[in-house]
Amino acid sequence: MKVTCVVDNTVGWGSSLWGEHGVAFLIEAEDGSRILFDTGQSGVVLLHNLAELRIDAREINALALSHAHRDHTGGLDALMEKCPGLPLHAHPNLFRERFSRHGEEVESIGLPLTPESLAARAELCLSADPVEVASGIWTTGEITSRPEPEGRSAHHLVRQGDGWIPDPYQDDLSLVLRTAGGFVLLAGCCHAGLLNTLLHVRRTFGNEIVAVAGGTHLVGADEAYVQHVATVLEREYDSPRLYLNHCTGDEARLALAIVFGKGVRSCPAGAILSF
Repeated sequence: MKVTCVVDNTVGWGSSLWGEHGVAFLIEAEDGSRILFDTGQSGVVLLHNLAELRIDAREINALALSHAHRDHTGGLDALMEKCPGLPLHAHPNLFRERFSRHGEEVESIGLPLTPESLAARAELCLSADPVEVASGIWTTGEITSRPEPEGRSAHHLVRQGDGWIPDPYQDDLSLVLRTAGGFVLLAGCCHAGLLNTLLHVRRTFGNEIVAVAGGTHLVGADEAYVQHVATVLEREYDSPRLYLNHCTGDEARLALAIVFGKGVRSCPAGAILSF
């Protein structure tokens, strides 16, 4: 199983790749399937980075979306131009409008395409249950049990009636990759909460989680909670390897590196992980 970070907030020194606030991964399974997970914030960056990585978009077999926010779905239009009819796996709540409020201004941050437009250009495979996207690659399905804090941003909103409520992040899901050593959790943003997502994977798939990669939305988490996350990872999950990017935040990544040492790595655009 090979995972390439196609889009991230950061790129490696001297890289010809472009960075933006967003994330996208390409997973290459043992059977040759190529699955794209999220599309970054823009088609410009997504297509540029795919070309620089010598990845032909037309050879992608399926797309999975972690949730509707624009920094994960902004490249959809450009991708669909290259790959019409591509199977698209996501939660049924994907099409709910999403907004972000800054002061008095509220802006749309949801899908860049209407449901009708996307349905005409992709094969929609929407499910709240886990789905095997390709051999050894599943969606988590909806993370319904959330005893731990979510990866929440105070400015994320959805409409309810004539007013606004906090985004419930019902559509948030991750991918689970089966490898010879155990399961790998590949996350987009973990708005459902990293520890909630790990607990869901353990209960649903029932095997050892050997690594976590992607965005964990620990940015803004206080020191006490990050230490709690480290304690749970060590005690309950036997210190999985961590390949962190996007919304994890530098402070959280460094705090986890103090605990786990070389078991924590950054995962900028261009990083290649082999399991």
